[in-house]
Amino acid sequence: MMKKALLLDTSFSAKPIYDYLVKTGIEVFVVGANPHDSLAKSVKNYINLDYSKTDDINILLKSMAIDYIIPGGNDFSYKISSELNVSDDFYNIDSVEVNEIINNKEKFRKFATSLNLHIPKIVKAEDINNSLPVIIKPVDGYSGHGITVISELDKDKIENAITNALKFSKLKNYIIEEYAQGQLYSHSAFISNGKIMIDFIVKEYSTANQFVVDTSYVINDFAKDILNQIRLDISLIIEKLDLCDGLIHTQFIYNGSSFWLIEITRRCPGDLYSQLIKFSTGFPYAEYYSRPFLNKKNKFNNIEINNKSVIRHTISLENEGFFNSLSIDYPINILKYVPLALAGDRIKESPFGRIGLLFFDCELESDFNYLLKNTIDRKLFLIN
Repeated sequence: MMKKALLLDTSFSAKPIYDYLVKTGIEVFVVGANPHDSLAKSVKNYINLDYSKTDDINILLKSMAIDYIIPGGNDFSYKISSELNVSDDFYNIDSVEVNEIINNKEKFRKFATSLNLHIPKIVKAEDINNSLPVIIKPVDGYSGHGITVISELDKDKIENAITNALKFSKLKNYIIEEYAQGQLYSHSAFISNGKIMIDFIVKEYSTANQFVVDTSYVINDFAKDILNQIRLDISLIIEKLDLCDGLIHTQFIYNGSSFWLIEITRRCPGDLYSQLIKFSTGFPYAEYYSRPFLNKKNKFNNIEINNKSVIRHTISLENEGFFNSLSIDYPINILKYVPLALAGDRIKESPFGRIGLLFFDCELESDFNYLLKNTIDRKLFLIN
């Protein structure tokens, strides 16, 4: 009998995961409450159901005899997957307790502090004046929602920042921490039997909203001594939490001498991060993310990694407005474009709205630097 998998995500970012699952020959179902999402509209086995309703999903799992649960590209998808796996019926999904430590910023900071990991210091409200600048954000936030930097002791600004954080927190809780300043990066690693087997460093920029990554590329010359320290921190997290095989993805800030771990997750990063790695290195990221959930061991012998300079850019707006056309003022080699809006659509400001997702490269290193700079400066594209 054909095995069945349930993918808890219907967004466009889950498409590479879905494609790999179908390729394995199993029957794949996708579940989500938005019938207008990319996968909901384009796949055969779409189930219109809110996967946050775990009782309904449990009934579905049993009635359909689902063999595998696959978390998608958002933290909530992985959280629900953990809750659905309390009886350990599925594969390589962390426990609810472990997931809570990883995805709750307050709990992760306390856990990381106990291990002396490199993280921003938690600041008590009464100590803000001695710790400026600080950042206030939801303990369970994502995609830059509800974040405010406080640079001066202004009671009204602090209260507004707390209100904003609570607005985007399902747990109705917030965290204050020192504002780590420097360049943002991500570290994406695949683990097996508690060991990091392969990892990638991606340099990330925010052009439309300072807290939302919209431009990134894989780098191959990151400082080895710092990378080794990052690996030690991640390895300690893996050991102490006894993490399952699969992906561990971290964002960190590096200022040239010190680094701070900012975010950590076990789910596949959004905005087709998997495709950025594949275009840049040839590594089948979505496949290696998915295989552990199918109870398949990833193999890391004889992996060939190619180095190609590819830019991923999420086209979005700094302020809400209408989208009619997109012009590119410099010749680029488009590897992939994913349209997320139609001409005439009113687009909300980042992070609430997006026009499209673009992957592009060029032949010469000098051209790459030019393209990157103009993308970061928001000069490469003209949006009408």
